Amino acid sequence: MEFLRWPSCELAPGLANSASRTTLTRGVHYGENRCLADGNRSNLQSRKKRGKMTDIGKVQGAPGTRAADLRAKLQDRTARVGVIGLGYVGLPLALLCAKAGFHATGFDIDPRKTEKLERGESYIHHIPAASIAEEVKKKRFQATNDFTRLEAMNAIIICVPTPLDKHREPDMSFVLNTAKMVSAHLQAGQLIVLESTTYPGTTDEEMLSILESATLKCPVSPYTTDGSTVTAPEAKEPDFFLAFSPEREDPGNKNFQTQQVPKIVGGVNASSALAAQALYQSIFERTHLVSSSRAAEMTKLLENIYRCVNIALVNELKLLCMRMDIDIWEVIAAAKTKPFGFNAFYPGPGLGGHCIPVDPFYLTWKAREYEFPTRFIELAGEINTAMPHHVVNHLAAALGERGKTLPGARILVLGAAYKKDIDDVRESPALKIIELLGAHGALVDYHDPFVPRLGKMRKYDFGLQSIALTAETLRAHDCTLIVTDHSAVDYDMVVTESPLVVDTRNATSRVAHHRDKIVPC
Repeated sequence: MEFLRWPSCELAPGLANSASRTTLTRGVHYGENRCLADGNRSNLQSRKKRGKMTDIGKVQGAPGTRAADLRAKLQDRTARVGVIGLGYVGLPLALLCAKAGFHATGFDIDPRKTEKLERGESYIHHIPAASIAEEVKKKRFQATNDFTRLEAMNAIIICVPTPLDKHREPDMSFVLNTAKMVSAHLQAGQLIVLESTTYPGTTDEEMLSILESATLKCPVSPYTTDGSTVTAPEAKEPDFFLAFSPEREDPGNKNFQTQQVPKIVGGVNASSALAAQALYQSIFERTHLVSSSRAAEMTKLLENIYRCVNIALVNELKLLCMRMDIDIWEVIAAAKTKPFGFNAFYPGPGLGGHCIPVDPFYLTWKAREYEFPTRFIELAGEINTAMPHHVVNHLAAALGERGKTLPGARILVLGAAYKKDIDDVRESPALKIIELLGAHGALVDYHDPFVPRLGKMRKYDFGLQSIALTAETLRAHDCTLIVTDHSAVDYDMVVTESPLVVDTRNATSRVAHHRDKIVPC
């Protein structure tokens, strides 16, 4: 079997300013002169004669091939990039493409979103309208719900939800319906990348089976990689390119911008991996190749399962520490002083965000296909899923100690977003807590400076609006329940004016007065 190798000898034309972009050199000829200058001429020639290595430029990377044409457009930023799904992942990615110099088109089925974006307005708190308006004015970004325009795109990135259904099994309808929509407009030479978190096999099995047709094929074929270069068996060039590159968006993170987080890339074949790498190298500071789309899919699951399991551990320890009258937050702070072998995770009222509460169950579901029980992951899921119930039970007990009952009690939930200082309520534990409180007969209000209303969602429809946080509103409630520790909240006032404070986030740790009102949870 002959193998094709993309050497890391020299940077591809147009990328000499980035040492991390050596993998775009798809032909031996890009780096051959430098290799020969290092005394490797005779070795290189003998390997070619023996048939152990073939110049990829002669097979798939030569001028005029689909791979070379796409790569050239990505390098000189003339490629048109489409992003499907303009939520917390897709919108910042589309803007990033535009800022990198591409003509970026955002696609979404919600006309309210596309109309707002076309006016230069934002519907996500941490994405300023000015950054959208700037790219719209420069005509580098536009938004549409006309999916026929996918035909004009050179690269299409899919960023749609992958939730759980009511049985806590993967709901792949958004991904598969989007794939069908793309398939209806698929053109030869296009690159399709899935970013939505999912189980291994989604890209090379389910996506590929939908996208392929009688005339357009993208055969799955093996390749190896060291993270930057690729070696692959000689194969016919695919008609289109398909890859998986997991999103790593962290809304509200002020330490890392989107483009600073390394981009994992795995293709269904070598050509697809390198095409996707070429796209992301034009946008992100660093990319890392893996040997398949499945490896890339599993990478994202590992990242989130790692967090899920460790959060479950500390949540369970919190429950034990409460019985033992030990402050878990003090224990974690002390353990953090160890400079090695310990990473701090913190307890809370439950998991939130799209990733950590959802992704582990995608893997446990897929593992059943292989008759493999993922007991560790499932136990962590059970612990974290139970935390909102623990919070409500603890709150009821605290009220009982003060001669009140939960039915009929007025509860002010402080915070609806799943973490501090953002407006994202996806899978927020606050939603489950509000539902449970209502089911127990409590009268619930909430305050969140980033979430003005809690309207209709996939699982909930509270019809609530955020109320003002004043001394009067605090005194009017029997208990203030801190679910999200937003920085803008005056916790001194919260403790002073509330008859009772149940704190799930250690937000009141610096409040020195009225400690008898505070119940850690």
